[in-house]
Amino acid sequence: MSGRRGSPGAGKSPRRAAAGPPEGRIPDGRIPEDRSAEGRTADGGQAGRTGQAGGAGQAGRTSRAKPKAKRSTKEKVLWATAGCTALLVLGGCAVYYRLNSNLTTFDGDALSKDRPAAAAPDSQGRTPVNVLLIGSDSRGNGNSDLGGGGDGGARSDTAILLHVYADHKHAVGISIPRDSLVTIPPCKLPNGKWTKEQTNVMFNSAFSVGDSDQGNPACTQNAVEKLTNLRVDHTIVVDFNGFASMTKAVGGVEVCLPNDIHEGDLNPNLGKKGKLVFPKGKQKVEGQSALDFVRVRHGIGDGSDIGRTKRQQAFLSSLIKEVKSRGMDPTTLLPLADAATKSLTVDPDLGSAAKLLSFAMSLKDVDLHDVKFVTAPWRYEGPRVALLHPDSDQLWAALKADRTLDGQDASATAADSAAPGTPAAEATPSPTATTPAPDAKGGEAKPADVKVAVLNGTGATGLGGKAAEAVKGAGYTVTSVGNATGKPRATTVVEYGAGERAAADAVAKLFPGATVQAGGKGVSVVLGHDFAAANPAGAADPAASASPGAPAPVPSSVANAARSADDDPCANVSYG
Repeated sequence: MSGRRGSPGAGKSPRRAAAGPPEGRIPDGRIPEDRSAEGRTADGGQAGRTGQAGGAGQAGRTSRAKPKAKRSTKEKVLWATAGCTALLVLGGCAVYYRLNSNLTTFDGDALSKDRPAAAAPDSQGRTPVNVLLIGSDSRGNGNSDLGGGGDGGARSDTAILLHVYADHKHAVGISIPRDSLVTIPPCKLPNGKWTKEQTNVMFNSAFSVGDSDQGNPACTQNAVEKLTNLRVDHTIVVDFNGFASMTKAVGGVEVCLPNDIHEGDLNPNLGKKGKLVFPKGKQKVEGQSALDFVRVRHGIGDGSDIGRTKRQQAFLSSLIKEVKSRGMDPTTLLPLADAATKSLTVDPDLGSAAKLLSFAMSLKDVDLHDVKFVTAPWRYEGPRVALLHPDSDQLWAALKADRTLDGQDASATAADSAAPGTPAAEATPSPTATTPAPDAKGGEAKPADVKVAVLNGTGATGLGGKAAEAVKGAGYTVTSVGNATGKPRATTVVEYGAGERAAADAVAKLFPGATVQAGGKGVSVVLGHDFAAANPAGAADPAASASPGAPAPVPSSVANAARSADDDPCANVSYG
């Protein structure tokens, strides 16, 4: 800034002029998408100068300069510290001012008047938060230089509903396939009029309602609330520029591909294979290359948007891992926010730098393993996608009840988790159960490193959660809780995959009489009637007892497919 008063644009960050295609761009400048199937001082003083002697007769009145006192080393340090602090405060204020200037908010009056109720705080005053994340491919704001849509208006191929649990130690992101056939409630147009409800239309068409370069995030939020019966507390829209800038701000993000990707995969209209763009395996991407990675569909798996969704989940996992490794503090978050906010649109309640940073800081205690990503249960319906029922309904109900994918109540305290009338200390398994399990090489593995799936094979309700409590209480990590397929089991079985026998033997000690056998991947506990007999209805799942209206557990097919933010970036990145 020049510092001149009244200068045009003072206090605002100037937009950078387009400087031609970024390095590594594909020949046509962007990744085209098939839109036919998509919805639309004080001056320096003279201190220190000595007085000069006057003329004759003034010798006795000659002014004398006092000797300048020397500052101690301690004083110098104090003054230097104070100066640096002042600069930091002023710099921080400047950054906050710039962030606030960068942010764009959408019209809050465009949100539906018929919305789900907000989540109530738990016994400790903690409240879960639902945040809708939307990726926009608008051509506006210079996005066409990075591969924005070929037509006017804005579209969204990415929508993730992030549920941050009341304990702020767990979070799950639910990807909603763009081709999902849903009901879009009335939405407000740029001219102030409202549309009529639309049924059996593509989900991503909600963002295009009104056909503006800014998109219609309020309409997408209305559609998500209609679909899930969950109150969306905040909505954040990131366009190509913001996404590319964020990846540069963190120094790149590690990704992985199952095979080589060429120019022809990025641009199917190229008519040839073209140059190698991404080699097979792990690599770091940022800017344009990061954008190409999350947008590429062809050349991997069946070329579907479902596969692309899996890579986007892997990318976000690596991005979260990168940010957390640098520290969840303002030093890390401010540059990231500065990069993003130039291309960020948020709801009115999140429309300030302070609120954005406060929300980001609230996630600092969420462990990477407890950040999950899943795709809403779906099936193909012709060229489109239909959401599965009741599977998707059970998923939304679990989030509304603030239950994690493994069936735990994130609103409950440690005391709440104990069975009624049972002291919390008595609910802890015996020391024998927490004995470290030998690993595949004969050494000792920490119980927390052993991941266990719990499946209820009895047909009775509530037992899966109770067994999961015992497994977690012994220090093991429960990855999912669900119902076993097939006929009810008579006895409990602990199944294990390659190299997991020792861990399975250790887990089996929690279930007297259980047998151990090879089968599947990892370690799975399949409950039988022997477990039901030892845990009658009066001693059902503590969480269910505390909440009589507890929802049905998330289907194991959904929970088992979840990606954790600490998973291998090469795992589960394609479909078909």
